[in-house]
Amino acid sequence: MQAGYFAALFALMLTFTLATRVWLASRQRRHVIANRAAVPGVFNEKIGLTAHQRAADYTIAKLRLGLFELIVSTLLLVALTLAGGLAAIHHALLAALPDAVFLRQISLLVAVMLLASAIDFPISIYRQFRLEERFGFNRMTAKLFVLDALKGTALAAVVGLPLIAVMLWLMQTAGNNWWLWAWLFWISFNLAVLVLYPTVIAPLFNRFVPLEAGAVRERVELLLQRCGFESNGLFVMDGSKRSAHGNAYFTGMGRSKRIVFFDTLLAKLLPNEIEAVLAHELGHFKHKHIVKRIGMSFVASLLGMALLGYLAQADWFFNAFGIPTPANDWPALVLVLFFLVLPVFTFPLQPLFSRMSRRHEFQADTFAATQTNAEDMIRALVKLYEDNAATLTPDPMHSAFYDSHPPAAQRIAHLLTLSRPAIPTYGNAA
Repeated sequence: MQAGYFAALFALMLTFTLATRVWLASRQRRHVIANRAAVPGVFNEKIGLTAHQRAADYTIAKLRLGLFELIVSTLLLVALTLAGGLAAIHHALLAALPDAVFLRQISLLVAVMLLASAIDFPISIYRQFRLEERFGFNRMTAKLFVLDALKGTALAAVVGLPLIAVMLWLMQTAGNNWWLWAWLFWISFNLAVLVLYPTVIAPLFNRFVPLEAGAVRERVELLLQRCGFESNGLFVMDGSKRSAHGNAYFTGMGRSKRIVFFDTLLAKLLPNEIEAVLAHELGHFKHKHIVKRIGMSFVASLLGMALLGYLAQADWFFNAFGIPTPANDWPALVLVLFFLVLPVFTFPLQPLFSRMSRRHEFQADTFAATQTNAEDMIRALVKLYEDNAATLTPDPMHSAFYDSHPPAAQRIAHLLTLSRPAIPTYGNAA
């Protein structure tokens, strides 16, 4: 392929991606506004109009910020690729570090990451202290925000720089099949992170305490016994120091598996509702969704590494963005270009991954209904939708493209078909 053709193809795909994302956002905005005046029938007995309208306003506010982020990130991408920004950074480093090839490559990668972080940082501040604050979700102080940023940067340096160094070394020394060795190292690194995250990484940012004895712990332990699930403990995380949003999740692998509840979740739900939420998460475990997703990510990364190995030998890939065919710096350059360009071409695959995720959510809900009362799950979801200001009326096209979970009405309707007849239902699911 000629460099000019690839540059034109990239520009075309970038335009398509931008136009599609703007179109989907505009559809979502119009649909949410059009349904703002009335609570959907399946929720009209449990969620008030004020809460419904708050969720609509929160959704629209996030859309506006998302569009701004999209424009800024697209401009940065164009600046680094088609406008020659990456080539300019490379040229500057060549002049500054003419004889330090390895240091120059590390510096190139760090410079691009710092540039992206410097642009994203003000947006993160606005999101946390204006948008989340406006809707009553922010619990974070400015001091904690800065501390999180410093810890995140330090962790990225301690973990990320050695990772980058090993990848660059493999690319230069492992021969023509370097991409296969790099993939094996990458998946080993990811598996190590999965094992170490619960006990080494997560405690750097949050405090975890064992779930105290009581009705919740008793229900959870009985549920785990019924499902045959072994964990390394039940923990409560101090999520309330950052946000009012609630959640629960599994983390770790093998013997390091933990079940973690946000303290905000425990404050909002009754013990039977917490049990139902956990049963849903156990449904993912029983259906091997986590293992399947990890397997798919490893297959995708193998294909990605193979493609990277091909592009690393393609002069037109570098030349398309104003970079002469490099000699010693090609590992760092091809890595940066690859991770800048690839998302533009994989964007059309997003609906496929979203559809798979929604199917998994339905399966997990079905499992939860076999282990607990489906009505408890419904009540828990209704509370979480209301407390988290999740829109009840997403645009179908936007939801099909992006949403990892089924729309609220569809999810409740599915659970209603599994509920026990003796328990009252929430409106008309049709």
